[in-house]
Amino acid sequence: MPRRTTWVYSPDSGGRNIPDDVKKDVSERVTRVAEEKFKGRYIRLGFRFKGQFCYIDAFTEPEVPRNWPPRSWPGTREEHIERLRKTPTHLCRLRYFGPDRWGFAFYTYSNERYQLSVYPDGEFLGKPEGAFLVSARMYLSRKWII
Repeated sequence: MPRRTTWVYSPDSGGRNIPDDVKKDVSERVTRVAEEKFKGRYIRLGFRFKGQFCYIDAFTEPEVPRNWPPRSWPGTREEHIERLRKTPTHLCRLRYFGPDRWGFAFYTYSNERYQLSVYPDGEFLGKPEGAFLVSARMYLSRKWII
């Protein structure tokens, strides 16, 4: 019996290149939500676009104990703090399928990868603000001491 080819939808593959006007719109929308919900918990947001992907990062002000770094540490305290300020906190990766149809992958630090995720409503596709809120609640709601 001949085999039939079946197409299966996967929210973790495919997508379309992100148009320039959509890049600007997403950056503005996510920044607006971040300012409303997470003001004071980050210095700035970073947006990187590559093909169908939008990567969202946050840069935070580090909390460094007064006695850090130890005397044996290479470099000064100021150099250490500046290095931490320039280190992004990866939040999420969005995959563009069309207007307000974005796949969502959460960044997991345990294996340093973006993992396919669902939006709070249980759907695989949604708005970029929703993906940002899920990620930011995890990584920007806590103060980490290094």
